[in-house]
Amino acid sequence: MTLPPRGAGSPPVQPRGGGHATARQRRPGTKAGPAKAAAPAKAAAPATTAETVVSAAPATAPSSHVLVLNATYEPIHVCGIKRAAVLLLKEKAEVIENGEGELHAEHTAMPRPAIIRLRTYAPVPRRSRRRLTRRAVFARDDWTCQYCGDHRDLTVDHVIPRSKGGSSEWENIVACCSSCNRRKADRLPHQARMFPRTTPRPPHPSVFIQVACPRIPPSWDAWLQSAA
Repeated sequence: MTLPPRGAGSPPVQPRGGGHATARQRRPGTKAGPAKAAAPAKAAAPATTAETVVSAAPATAPSSHVLVLNATYEPIHVCGIKRAAVLLLKEKAEVIENGEGELHAEHTAMPRPAIIRLRTYAPVPRRSRRRLTRRAVFARDDWTCQYCGDHRDLTVDHVIPRSKGGSSEWENIVACCSSCNRRKADRLPHQARMFPRTTPRPPHPSVFIQVACPRIPPSWDAWLQSAA
């Protein structure tokens, strides 16, 4: 008698780990279909604090900055619209002049401030201690080369070159065009016969306001001119 080959008649072996069921192996009456995508998780609600409840300004607003006056009515710096709203809500400042539009919080609305005044005097750094930056030098010198009067291709120049002992301070740095900078080179003013048109000095605080907010709203002009 001939024996059947080894393994004949035995049921097929399923792949280890379990494969996908075939159409015959699924329950009768069920249909195959695409897997459903998981529902997206809901975003957590933002915290409502004094800094976040104030809505942002509309895109058409003239300025996103607010002029800050000291308790003495002297302009000292600018701040963002949300920071100004927080100072007002905490009664650390008062409104001097409003701008266009409104600010909306969770349970209140207020006119959009343009100028605010601190209720408590804030110490102001001495002018000599103000940080020296290129933009502040340009603003102090009215964006004008102090040797030829040109307004293009500006850089800064040490009146007394550093190689001659000059310091990097307000009293020794002026706005200068690249052409005059190359012409003066590493010489003293009397050697190059090039002298600044105005005596360099630490700028007024209003200069730093112009640097922080290049587009000055018209409502600020009177305050900045009186402080200059």
